[in-house]
Amino acid sequence: MNQTPKARRSQLISTFGVGGLFPSENTSFMIAGLEHWDEKRADVASEPRLARSLGVTSLLMPPAGGRRDVPVVRFPQMQICPSCRRIGLPSDFRSPWNQAVCNLCRPSAPLTPSRLIVACRNGHIGEFPYFSWAHAGRGERSEGKHELRLISRGRTSSLADLVVECSCGIPPVGLDGSFDAAALKGIARCRGERPWLGPDAAQECDETPRTLQRGASNVWFPAVRSAISIPPFSEALARFVDREWDSLRAPESVNAPWLIDGLVTKSRGRFTAEQIIRETRRRHEAEAAEDDLTEASLRRDEYRALLEGRPEERDGSDFVCLERPVPAELADHVSAVRKVTRLREVRALFGFSRLSAVSDPSDPRLCQLSQHRQSWLPAIEVLGEGVFLQVDTSAVQRWAQDPFAQRRRKLLQDASDKADRAARRPPSREVDITHVLLHTFAHVLIDQLALEAGYPAASIRERLYVDESMSGVLLYTATSDSAGSLGGLAAQAEEDRVGRMVVDGLERLSWCSSDPVCIESVGTGTDGLNLAACHACVLAPETSCEEQNVLLDRALLFGTPDEPGEGFFSAFASNAL
Repeated sequence: MNQTPKARRSQLISTFGVGGLFPSENTSFMIAGLEHWDEKRADVASEPRLARSLGVTSLLMPPAGGRRDVPVVRFPQMQICPSCRRIGLPSDFRSPWNQAVCNLCRPSAPLTPSRLIVACRNGHIGEFPYFSWAHAGRGERSEGKHELRLISRGRTSSLADLVVECSCGIPPVGLDGSFDAAALKGIARCRGERPWLGPDAAQECDETPRTLQRGASNVWFPAVRSAISIPPFSEALARFVDREWDSLRAPESVNAPWLIDGLVTKSRGRFTAEQIIRETRRRHEAEAAEDDLTEASLRRDEYRALLEGRPEERDGSDFVCLERPVPAELADHVSAVRKVTRLREVRALFGFSRLSAVSDPSDPRLCQLSQHRQSWLPAIEVLGEGVFLQVDTSAVQRWAQDPFAQRRRKLLQDASDKADRAARRPPSREVDITHVLLHTFAHVLIDQLALEAGYPAASIRERLYVDESMSGVLLYTATSDSAGSLGGLAAQAEEDRVGRMVVDGLERLSWCSSDPVCIESVGTGTDGLNLAACHACVLAPETSCEEQNVLLDRALLFGTPDEPGEGFFSAFASNAL
């Protein structure tokens, strides 16, 4: 390699995190487990609520700014020479340990990592068994060395045109069919390998592995939990204490004048000793509380903070939320509007999965980030702005009991149960039709805000607040630089804009260019978990959506051609079918 591979911090949480594959020039790496990271070089991403909910004491941003900040291992080990077409390990090509070149060829040729790998739903990953695939049912015709070659016949670009040859003389075997779910049954078994944790981290596994392309999106699904910083945790004093928490963790630390005076000096006089002691005691009391922070409790705290608001002050707060009037045209559906001119979001990676996305920490398919439990998790912090709408909770709950809403809920529940049975797993979700309604509404707003505020839709994110006591939608930008805080999105919360923005979005997407096919759909998307939703209407960029673009139904907003008035926002659907 000519230079050290580079990635942004955010990519190490969302794209190339622990256990994920990182392509670089003609080499492929896997990000190593947390035991191998140098946590002393990592900056703190202050968010105590999120850390407590994940069972760790701190969240740290990936090291940046130097060489070899993040450790990696080479994966896959299996290499292919584009010149002689041999398949083998780097040592088979007489390649030095820190290079990937074929020294059997003259001149030496750079090796290419195998395009094929295998993985199972338990998260194990390994090399594609070229030898077993080529010799399955054919036996071995020689006792000498078996030299494998991957030959392209050059006629088409299909897998059938790629064949594996062996020096033992067996007929060449094509790779067509290798991606079938049961293609490796009887040929190879899962070896339980977890190369990101090291060579001694293999587990027992009875799964039949699946063949995947090295760069496929289902090789690595991150499990990320995020939180919006809210008062008092968003205040500058709370962030300062959190950064110094290693020194203040012991309860008796507040009785050490030399320590407190040193922190006053370190803050350059910004905070007094009394302020630091008071915040430290408050933090000790919070951590001593018996309550177990969950994703739901994090959302409820944020929901209350958004409704209470916080004025703009010169105190370095990361949370500024201003109340704005509800326009008359929205009064029957929306009960509160907030202009969030400043917010900070922390996103933490707590695991990952393969083949399908998993977000439940108790799911056995969720892979560990370290072989031994660590006291920290990798995270990033991003700044942004947004618009918050509280939908009338009582009106939504009344609508959810209507026969129309319950029929749509049953269609989605049946699709979810069917997918669970096909995957041989217990029921994974109970569909909440109000969640589907607000989720679809959020996608409508994302699409409209992209037009009104000038941000691309991929840079606008949704955050849903839905249960029996809350029903709200936060649309916000959140980037790792100042570009997410330019004011264009928050400005849409003003009274003279927000009503027009919501009404225009609902009217525009009450009709889809794929109708009537779209509005009459009864099972689309992943596992059939969408109803009336397609790329021409409410599907959003995956960076924007909390639910991987499932659990969407435009009919809940506007009704159907047979029941045009049954949607929650049917009054705005002037163009509906």
